[in-house]
Amino acid sequence: MINYTASYTDHYELTMAYAYFEKGRHNERAVFDYFFRKLPFNGGYAVFAGLDNLLNILEDFQFDSKDLSFLSQAGFSKHFISYLKDFRFTGNIYSCREGEIVFPTSPILQVEGNIIETQIVETILLNVLNFQTLIATKASRMRQAAGNRQLIDFGLRRAQGVGGYHASRAAYIGGFNSTSNVRAGRDFGIPISGTMAHSFVQSYDDELTAFRDFAITHPNDSVLLVDTYSTLESGVPNAIRVGKEMEARGHKLKGIRLDSGDLAYLAKKSRKMLDDAGLTDVKIAASNQLDEVIIKSLLHQGAPIDVFGVGTSLVTGQPDAALDGVYKLTSFKGKPRIKISENIGKITLPGKKQVYRFSNSTEQWIGADAIALDDEVDIKMIYHPFNPHKKTAVKDCVKTPLLQKVMEDGKRTAKSLTLGEISLYSSERLKLLPAEYKRFNNPHIYRVGISEEIKKQKDALIVSHENQ
Repeated sequence: MINYTASYTDHYELTMAYAYFEKGRHNERAVFDYFFRKLPFNGGYAVFAGLDNLLNILEDFQFDSKDLSFLSQAGFSKHFISYLKDFRFTGNIYSCREGEIVFPTSPILQVEGNIIETQIVETILLNVLNFQTLIATKASRMRQAAGNRQLIDFGLRRAQGVGGYHASRAAYIGGFNSTSNVRAGRDFGIPISGTMAHSFVQSYDDELTAFRDFAITHPNDSVLLVDTYSTLESGVPNAIRVGKEMEARGHKLKGIRLDSGDLAYLAKKSRKMLDDAGLTDVKIAASNQLDEVIIKSLLHQGAPIDVFGVGTSLVTGQPDAALDGVYKLTSFKGKPRIKISENIGKITLPGKKQVYRFSNSTEQWIGADAIALDDEVDIKMIYHPFNPHKKTAVKDCVKTPLLQKVMEDGKRTAKSLTLGEISLYSSERLKLLPAEYKRFNNPHIYRVGISEEIKKQKDALIVSHENQ
C-alpha cells in the first residue's frame, strides 16, 4: 500500500510552509476546523469515518530521504529542507468519535498546533476523511434499505485505484457484513466472502460438472452462480441437483447467486424451485449494479433475496463521487479568524469550538446541534449560521459534547477500536436519529446552529474587516 510520508500533500501547503519558515512564523499556533457543507446523496445525515487511519498516519508523518531529495530539487532552500528533515506532527486533535452521525457546517474534527504542521496535514486529512465518510454514508443507506439482510462489498475491481482498500473499511463501518477484498479483510479484520465467476463455469464443458467440482472443493461454503447460460432452465435445476447430492454426503448447499436479468422475477421463481425441491435453507444472493434505491425496490416487489453483493455504486460513492469536506483556519495566535465570502454559505465560523448534540429526557435526539466556543457552558438559544432570523430554544434540552481530545503532542490519546466496535457504535447512534431524517426522499433538515457567543464573534469580525 501507499507509504504515507509527509510528501503526501499538495504543493501549496509547502509553499505556504516555506513562507512561514522564512519569516520566522513557523512556531505560531493555529486552529483549523474540518467540516463539510452539503450532505451527500441528497440524504439527511452522514457517517463519520477514517479517523483511526488518520491518527495512525499522523503518528509517523515525516519526510523521508526520498522526499527531501525531491523537494531540494524542486527549489526549496537548504535551511528549509533541514527543518523538514526533523518535521513531525506534534499537534493536538479534537474529534467526534469515528462512526458518529454528523451534519453540515458543524466541526467534525479540530487540529491545533504550529502553523506549518497544521497546514501540511491538511491534504492527508481531507483525503482520508472525505472519502471514507462518503463511502460509510453510502453503505449506511444501503443498510437502511436492506434491513437485516446480508450486504457484501464487491467493489474492489471497480474502485478508483487503491481507494478500494479504504472503501471496504468504510463500508463495514456503514453496516456491510463482509467484503471480497482480501487485503482489507487481512488488515482490518473484515470477514471475507466470495462465490465464483462465470469464467469458472465456462471453463467446463458443462455447467453441472462445474457446480459439482466447486461443491466438492467447498463443501461448507458453496454458493453457485446460476446465470451463465439460463438461470431457470439450467442454472437453478443444476444447483438443485448438486444441492441434493451434497445432502447425501452430509453437507448443504449454502446459496445461489443471481447476477443478471430481472432479479425480482428470477429470485421469486428460484425460491419456489428451491423450496419445491426441499432446499428451503438455500439462500439467494443477488448482484449486478445494485444501490440503495434498487435494493429498496427489489424488496418492495417481494423479491426473496437474502444477500446483496454491491460493487460500483458503493466504492465510488455514486452519484456524488466526493464529499465537499473542507479545512479552514479559525484561530491564529489565540485570536479568532474568519473567511468572508460573497457566497454567504462559505463564511466560516471563528474561534476554537465545541459541538453539542441535544436530546430530550428519553435520550432521543431532537434534531439539533450547537456549535459553541470551547469554554461555553450555558447555551439557551442557537441561531442559524447564515440566517440570524432563524433560531431555536434549547435551554430545556440535554446536551452532550461531541468533540474529544484524540491526539496530544502528536500521540494518540484515544485507544484504537476494532472495526466491529466502530460499526456497532455507528448503528447505535443512528437508532437515536428520528426516522424522518433517514428517509431517502425529502428528508428532514437537521438543524445545526451557532451559540450567541459565536454569533457575536462572527458579526464583529465581519464588521471589522468591512472597515479595513
